[in-house]
Amino acid sequence: MKAIAQTEFGDAEVLVVRELPDPPIALDQVLVEVRAAGVNPVDRLVRMGYVASSMPCHFPLVPGWDVAGVVRAVGPAVDGFAVGDEVFGYQRKDHVQNGTYAELVAATERGLAHKPASLSFEEAGGLALTGLTALQSLRKVGVSSGDTVLVHAAAGGVGHLAVQVARILGAARVIGTASPRNHDFLRSLGVEPVAYGDALVDNVAELLGGDGLVDVVFDCVGGAALNDSPALVRDPARIVSIVDTNVLELGGRYSYAKPVREDLDWLAGQAGSGALKVEVQQTFPLAQAAEAHRLLEGKHVRGKIVLTV
Repeated sequence: MKAIAQTEFGDAEVLVVRELPDPPIALDQVLVEVRAAGVNPVDRLVRMGYVASSMPCHFPLVPGWDVAGVVRAVGPAVDGFAVGDEVFGYQRKDHVQNGTYAELVAATERGLAHKPASLSFEEAGGLALTGLTALQSLRKVGVSSGDTVLVHAAAGGVGHLAVQVARILGAARVIGTASPRNHDFLRSLGVEPVAYGDALVDNVAELLGGDGLVDVVFDCVGGAALNDSPALVRDPARIVSIVDTNVLELGGRYSYAKPVREDLDWLAGQAGSGALKVEVQQTFPLAQAAEAHRLLEGKHVRGKIVLTV
């Protein structure tokens, strides 16, 4: 099979098309013929070697944890999938080597779900990791009916799904920080946009009125935005960050996506009904993975970047 495989850590140039053996599948795994693979910020961290201290990495290393495609084969212990099924999923494994930037992926059942027919492979390829991150993080801080939720970086890959998931979970108001060029996009998702920066606390207070506080802060930025968050929320225990473990020192929660089949099914149901929309800013063919990473590193991506196979 063809795959993007790096033989060393480094800049985007290490992402090279290589011919690799087709992956074998274990008794409880599914072989997926990949049609699309989402590109996520964590892929850059893998490429640069930043995760090597916490997860074993092996070369040649195929990046990618998001996948959408068609089932080509199933192991004898697989119950929920059959050859020909259209699927999507989050395929993070304990060892980093056999990722989704490839023509074929050996996938675990727990990180896979059936793709809604109404969703394109490109949309499905960008849904799993970011959708799970949004859903599991918001559940961790108990978002429910009547809450006011503030999402830092609301137009990004996780953020644009988080604002929608918050609404589905019952939030009465969702406020999102973003650059002005993305404010109309946020409004189209039912979000009240606000500019980020030094005046963030004042801007949110002016928008809200009353005590100027929200019930939940979902942080996709870290740094200054996270440090401002205790002044924005009624209870610091309802701050959740996906990028900055310093949130724990503020009394909040840190969240990291887990491959949970039931959560993927929930996302499939919401996306299939049209309640949850995946914004794909740009697609690249697999061979242009390096270009996709360069665009990602510009940090001005609206929604998702997806590789097509």
